[in-house]
Amino acid sequence: MLSRVSVLPRVRLVRGARGLSNYHPIASHVDSAENTKTTPFDFNAENHARAELIMSKYPTNYKQAAIIPLLDLAQRQNGGWLPLAAMDRVAKLVEVAPMRVYEVATFYTMFNRERVGKYFIQLCGTTPCMVCGSEDIKKAIEDYLGIKEGQTTADGLFTLREVECLGSCANAPMIQLNDDYYECLTPKSVVELLKRCKSGNVPPMGRWGSLPLNGQVSCEGPAGKTSLFEEPAPPPMRADLDGQVDPASVKAHMGY
Repeated sequence: MLSRVSVLPRVRLVRGARGLSNYHPIASHVDSAENTKTTPFDFNAENHARAELIMSKYPTNYKQAAIIPLLDLAQRQNGGWLPLAAMDRVAKLVEVAPMRVYEVATFYTMFNRERVGKYFIQLCGTTPCMVCGSEDIKKAIEDYLGIKEGQTTADGLFTLREVECLGSCANAPMIQLNDDYYECLTPKSVVELLKRCKSGNVPPMGRWGSLPLNGQVSCEGPAGKTSLFEEPAPPPMRADLDGQVDPASVKAHMGY
């Protein structure tokens, strides 16, 4: 169970050579013109069906287990951020007090409680990326966009935030742009990426779901691919399953 302490702001106040982050998420709701306690929100018809499918994956006595995927669904419908009403709607769906949902939304940095740009840039600044040049990448982004970390451009296109490890250390330095990873960056290549975003011509992802911008494929080293030249066969599937498994019987289906 999440602790009540999770409603506190996750503010990074580490001073030193890397400076002080400009991003200071609020710890409680503050009304704005587009986000008040009376601002309406509900899932559209398509997402209502998705919400029902999400909740069907969990036992009925553990509906709260669906909070994270439901918040993600609400955030995507609402243009990348969560108004108070969206969190309240999720709380009603899973039948918990709104505070239980607020705790989750304020704890995880994947959820934004303030509007972000069309292109949400999360710059990894953890040690592997830092020693490979993330500070140079950050400066290139800030100089090109005319904003500082934690800010959004005046045209609403870009928001820049520095985050902790995104798990792509082998291809550092990197950024997450909305849902996608762009890796092996240089100050020049990241500016080229931003230019393509401005023109609406974002580079497509590679076969493995990320795009190193230095020409390599996935995490291949300078010698190229050295193993797994043939794609391994997938594990066999049970013929008696149609994809719909009652969560209560999952252990039996998995052979426990």
